[in-house]
Amino acid sequence: MEDVTIAIEGSDSVSGLWRSPAAPRACLVLAHGAGAGMTHKFMADTAEGLAERGVATLRYQFPYMERGGKRVDAPPVAHAAVRAAVAEGRGRAGDLPLFAGGKSFGGRMTSQAQAMAPLDGVRGLVFFGFPLHLAGKPSVARADHLSAVAIPMLFLQGTKDLLAERDLLEPTVAKLGKRATLRMVDQADHSFHVPAKAGRKDAAVLGEILDGAAAWMAAQ
Repeated sequence: MEDVTIAIEGSDSVSGLWRSPAAPRACLVLAHGAGAGMTHKFMADTAEGLAERGVATLRYQFPYMERGGKRVDAPPVAHAAVRAAVAEGRGRAGDLPLFAGGKSFGGRMTSQAQAMAPLDGVRGLVFFGFPLHLAGKPSVARADHLSAVAIPMLFLQGTKDLLAERDLLEPTVAKLGKRATLRMVDQADHSFHVPAKAGRKDAAVLGEILDGAAAWMAAQ
């Protein structure tokens, strides 16, 4: 693990964490969700799990999280952070296939940035729980910008995700055509937690998710 400082144009620098296996086959620039930063257990376990599967990762903080704030950054600030992190990841990845995405809010900010202007060198986006709408307020408006994303997208979603009701998510992804892939995780919520009655542990669920993500990246 290597500590990284990422300079953002027009904003303060933010922290990052670079994790690479001995012989990486791809690199994922990974943004955190709205409520927890890059060191959250899900983010750490994801980085370690991907390293075991041959994928290097660059995790990073959004500026509000770096400051210890609770209110997320305005989209232009978040988009600038995404672009700066991708540039850092591209420099470290060299000739490796480069991907970007994140958990919930982080994935959505990455897709918005890509929709506005392509992220240089990124060949696909990976979403860990795309937040299609607020809990209890079903809508597909947050997906409007995805039609402007021309590169492949992988949606990793729980069937019990209250921020992405399945009957809205599935047709939304289907409308994106061949460039979008949806992998549903049975009984998982927005945090990819499954109830005890499901007969699986959260670690096994994460392993399933990361197997799918690594295989998808390898195929792009």
